[in-house]
Amino acid sequence: MRIKKTVPERNHGNHRHSLKYKFCVSGAAETGHCPPDALERAEELGKVIAEHGLVLMTGATTGIPYWSAKGAKAAGGTVIGLSPAASKVAHVKTYRLPLDYHDVVVYTGFEYSGRNLLLTRSSDAVIVVCGRIGTLNEFTIAFEDQKPIGVLEGSGGTADQIRDLLLKSHRGMGKVVFAKDPETLVTRLLDLIESEEEKYGIKGRVF
Repeated sequence: MRIKKTVPERNHGNHRHSLKYKFCVSGAAETGHCPPDALERAEELGKVIAEHGLVLMTGATTGIPYWSAKGAKAAGGTVIGLSPAASKVAHVKTYRLPLDYHDVVVYTGFEYSGRNLLLTRSSDAVIVVCGRIGTLNEFTIAFEDQKPIGVLEGSGGTADQIRDLLLKSHRGMGKVVFAKDPETLVTRLLDLIESEEEKYGIKGRVF
């Protein structure tokens, strides 16, 4: 006799399955040019993201993204990394990238530029911390896609050039918000996302 399994009813119309927003932390893999407290601030950012019940997305790399992942895991969060490599072996041996502090690593096989595109487009918001050219690439992709973007001011590198870059580019400020502390930045991004979703009658999080 087969026993019929009972599946709990879910209200998909209201997203009662608690769909979580995904926040990407984009930043320098090599942090020699960043301020002395940049890694500490990245770790705090990861912690704040986790405490807000969000999923952290990273490029599965070193530096700023790595330390944000460390902070998120310390706070009990979930971390997903998108690798430029096509396999775990290539990720570790060829690209020399870490695996720790991540729950899932997706091996894209699209090198860094392709990985950047997938990473930003699979995230609900992108946060820029310090950064170099790769971070600038992720920022411009997110900006062109009209993605909510947060900039952690005072974190050095690309992050501290974005405000001036936008002013001189004559394209407006887009959906970019600025703050000097992680808590304020994450809260402002959530307000932006939820106010935008409200206009379209949808909501991504119900707890």
